[in-house]
Amino acid sequence: MPEIHELYDQADQLKTEGKLEEATAKYQEILTEDANYALAHAALAVVQGRLGKHEEAVEHAQQVCQLEPDDPFSYTQLSVICQRAYAGTNNQDYIQKAEDAMARSRMIQEGM
Repeated sequence: MPEIHELYDQADQLKTEGKLEEATAKYQEILTEDANYALAHAALAVVQGRLGKHEEAVEHAQQVCQLEPDDPFSYTQLSVICQRAYAGTNNQDYIQKAEDAMARSRMIQEGM
């Protein structure tokens, strides 16, 4: 079986080629091996959003924040994923989540 980083490269290539369902399966394979592989969760957040699966996208972005709680980019990505989820659903809850995530990102950057 390929190493996790090799699986990630394969999944990323599928994503680049627009084969989003196949990329999803490959990222899920990675998470079966290592549920805490933050890069796979981050990539799944993007892919699920592109597929219109906004709830799943937000869940994966939130998982990245749990795995990388001191990384401001994790919260910035969560904010962007939530903004896109709002654009795709008009669900106001996503706006509050986006604002909260961006505020958290700023707090981390400022060392608070």
